[in-house]
Amino acid sequence: MDHENICTLKLLEEIEKGHVPSQRELAKKLNISLGLVNSFIKRLAAKGYLKLRTVPKNRIKYILTPAGAAEKTRLFCKYIQYSFRFYKNARKIFKKIFSGFEAEGNRRVIFYGASDFAEIAYLSLKESGIHLVTVADELKAGENFFDIKIVDPVNIDSFVFDKILITAIESRDTALEKILISGISNSKVTMPDYR
Repeated sequence: MDHENICTLKLLEEIEKGHVPSQRELAKKLNISLGLVNSFIKRLAAKGYLKLRTVPKNRIKYILTPAGAAEKTRLFCKYIQYSFRFYKNARKIFKKIFSGFEAEGNRRVIFYGASDFAEIAYLSLKESGIHLVTVADELKAGENFFDIKIVDPVNIDSFVFDKILITAIESRDTALEKILISGISNSKVTMPDYR
């Protein structure tokens, strides 16, 4: 499922809630530009998925049409299918990675990134003989990842580990760069290719 379909789905879901969000509020919620929200709304209205009504104070109310509700349902089903394929693919990838770690004698791993991807990795890890030492994530340090306290990545070198598995999704290259700058060998780092 491409980014455009995901944004369309999120936009239709927000509009279906019934309150009158401004385009600026929608842009902030969806983490896209104001111009892109405006473009999406115009496109959705042109396709008949939305009706636009002017309300007091120079605001516009967006009304989801029956065609818009059907499109939201179609996109939601497509998203569920995409998510399920992503999950199954990620489980296969992690099973292979953890089997490789075990074959090499690696038993202690650190996850770098407390993401949904890390949660899938954790489920796969539980089926192996690998021990999760800690999870490092700069933005979530101090929070919990299941029963493990998330640490700031600057503290990674205080742990005993065999491998670091990059489980960040959005900032994978930045994570790798930070790890290598800290002096940890590239041979100790695994970055799964899940795309």
